[in-house]
Amino acid sequence: MTLSWHIYLIRTAAGALYTGVTTDVARRLAQHQRGDGAKALRGKGPLILVYHCPAGDRGAALRWEYRIKRLTRAQKELLVASQSPTLEDIWPSL
Repeated sequence: MTLSWHIYLIRTAAGALYTGVTTDVARRLAQHQRGDGAKALRGKGPLILVYHCPAGDRGAALRWEYRIKRLTRAQKELLVASQSPTLEDIWPSL
């Protein structure tokens, strides 16, 4: 059975955007909110899930994560504003 991976972006109380990958967005958000997730988000709450979409298999998800993390803040904000259901709509070639 192949797991479906997702990209997600979380906004911190200070407005910073955190990008991650997971197979279960709701579970991962709950972990971050409890402080059990990434150290970068500990104590930065409240945390709000502002974007998520399917990203294919694990390798594809990690490549998307790398690309998104390299975007400027303005570009990430455009991604959030677009609420595109797939990343291929924005970047057809990975």
